[in-house]
Amino acid sequence: TLAKMLGEAIRQVEVHDVPQGALDITFYRDDLSKLGPAPQVSSTEMPFDVTEKIIILVDDVLYTGRTVRAALDVIMDWGRPEAIRLAVLVDRGHRELPNRPDFVGRNVPTSQKESIKVKVKEFDDKAEVVVGEVEAE
Repeated sequence: TLAKMLGEAIRQVEVHDVPQGALDITFYRDDLSKLGPAPQVSSTEMPFDVTEKIIILVDDVLYTGRTVRAALDVIMDWGRPEAIRLAVLVDRGHRELPNRPDFVGRNVPTSQKESIKVKVKEFDDKAEVVVGEVEAE
């Protein structure tokens, strides 16, 4: 959803459509065994050749960096881009892997006891970023 919103904003400024895709990183995760016997799987939609393209990977919240690592693996399985850039709405810190965003909406320092939820109108009837305490399991 965020990539679609960004693509629309670019189209309005540049008067140029930006090809878009969607990645399912489920089987690329390093914690797949923790997801249980039936992880929720979506589909990867890549309606264009990524080879020699500049790819902008869009995510809502950057935390440990593990989701980004998995997404990079998916993209590389589809071809060899010229470059991959990372755009995130919120960077909350606490990185476990050495990756950094190229474009950041907002840096929101958090403790590990806090969570960040991004809500978008298409799914939540309002657009907001909520910082709260992690719920006990």
